[in-house]
Parts: sequence; C-alpha cells; structure tokens
Amino acid sequence: MRTYVLDSSALWIFLQRKAAAAKVAALLTEGVRERAELVMSAVNFGEVFGLVLREEGPERARDAANVVFQLPLQFADATIQRCLHAAEIKAKYRLYFADSFAAALAIERKATLVTSDSDFRRLGHGFPVLWLKA
Repeated sequence: MRTYVLDSSALWIFLQRKAAAAKVAALLTEGVRERAELVMSAVNFGEVFGLVLREEGPERARDAANVVFQLPLQFADATIQRCLHAAEIKAKYRLYFADSFAAALAIERKATLVTSDSDFRRLGHGFPVLWLKA
C-alpha cells in the first residue's frame, strides 16, 4: 500500500475546492478503499485550521475541522523525535517550520509528499512528491 503525506497546502486546496482539489479527492477515495494510507502532521493540520479561522472565522473553522475528521486521514503527533528531525530539516533547507514537519513525516514514512509548495524543491529528491497546482 502506498503512503501519502499531505502538507498544509494539499489540505487547503481540498477544503477551498481549488483546481487541484480533484487530485486530493482521488487520493482520499483510495484511502477509503484502503488502497492508500494518508497521513498528515498535526502541526500541518493546525496551520490549516488557523488559516480557516483567520480568513473565514471560528464557525467555518470548526465546520472544516469536522469535515477533515471524517476523512481517511491519520494524524501524526509532534513527538520530540519528529520535532528534532523537523528542526534539522528547517535548518538545512531553510523551510518554514510547519513545512519541515511534513518533510520529516514523508522521510520517516517513506511516503510521497502531496503539496503545491515549491519550497519543497529545496530538498532535491529525498522523497517522491506529488505536485499540485493551486
């Protein structure tokens, strides 16, 4: 079974129904069918929740969270080991800290990262990436 790590931009695209949302929806369908494992760092989920909260208000943020919690998506905690790994990635590749959690998780799980964020190009070919167009 293939494993995918969704970064903040992937979930944001899905929730905002942007052009690439269909690609994310297809992965989620594969997750429902148990043909793919979908994982997201709790840090990245918190970043998306904060975006919705700031841009659309608390009611919409709670609604979005309820939608996300129904998806076939596992959340990975920010363990001390993962925090240290994310900090190393942040320092080495000059990524935002939340992005570093997605990268650390993709490396840890030997997964494909799902993102529209071009900053991940700095990592070279450390893991496969499914690029989305926002």
